[in-house]
Amino acid sequence: MGSQSVICIGELLIDFFCTDDVDLTEGRNFLKSAGGAPANVSAAIAKLGGDAAFSGKTGKDPFGYFLKQTLDAVHVDTSMLIMDEKAPTTLAFVSLKQNGERDFVFNRGADALFTLEDIDLEKVNDAKILHFGSATALLSDPFCTAYLRLMSIAKDNGQFVSFDPNYREDLWKGIVSEFISTAKKAIAVSDFVKVSDEELEISGAKDHKEGVAILHEIGAGIVAVTLGKSGTLLSNGKDLDIIPSIPVTSIDSTGAGDAFVGAALYQLARTDEIQTAAEDFAKLRDIVSFANKAGALVCTKIGAIDALPSLKEVEVSL
Repeated sequence: MGSQSVICIGELLIDFFCTDDVDLTEGRNFLKSAGGAPANVSAAIAKLGGDAAFSGKTGKDPFGYFLKQTLDAVHVDTSMLIMDEKAPTTLAFVSLKQNGERDFVFNRGADALFTLEDIDLEKVNDAKILHFGSATALLSDPFCTAYLRLMSIAKDNGQFVSFDPNYREDLWKGIVSEFISTAKKAIAVSDFVKVSDEELEISGAKDHKEGVAILHEIGAGIVAVTLGKSGTLLSNGKDLDIIPSIPVTSIDSTGAGDAFVGAALYQLARTDEIQTAAEDFAKLRDIVSFANKAGALVCTKIGAIDALPSLKEVEVSL
């Protein structure tokens, strides 16, 4: 791990996509893919040439090995990936039916069992940025408690903390209020918060500007609200602007948000005075403009990690 390193903490899992356009009861054909938002972010940073590590837990099974190999192949440091001999790798089964409705089954496994004892605190303390971006970490203990505790430790260490709540409606049905209260605890200690248009509703605000102001009040440093093809609403608490994206023909938006976060963190890690990054709005504009392009390019290809761009591909689009 080096002085420009980013450690991404959260889930690494298998997504099984049904290719039959029917519900999971009828579906017979599935495409296996590496998934997990923080894992995607670590891969995005590594593919741009950055120094990224992943910390999380899979089962010690064929799926766990497949996931490790996927990250190793793009040069993510997997030395902090724990492979549990007693729990299976987490699996998600997803099908898009012909009427556009999603059919979703989640088999939670090893990722839920991640604890503070699984963390290599020495390596964590050496990292420049810690990114917490997980659809599953906040769902239950022990993972949730470990996650929030680690965020506080990083904040106390003076490290740069990044958070993406990654709200997934399928996972939080009936307990949305729990998601909101837990996400607010994470936002309170975060230097960089990325939310989607939908996730900004965490704030309870009626419009974007008010929502961003509420996130700053909770404790967020830099706030980036991704608005799809409209670009990204960027705020440092003093200045606020929409940073445009580039026009692309989108065929699959899977992983676009993770590519955005990875590209932003890749650049922030190269910033000398990272703790004062929020004060330089002109530089933040450049960072978000670059990140918008990385996210847009992902939409032009199928898949998540496979679609992540190299530095050269992003620079060509600038």
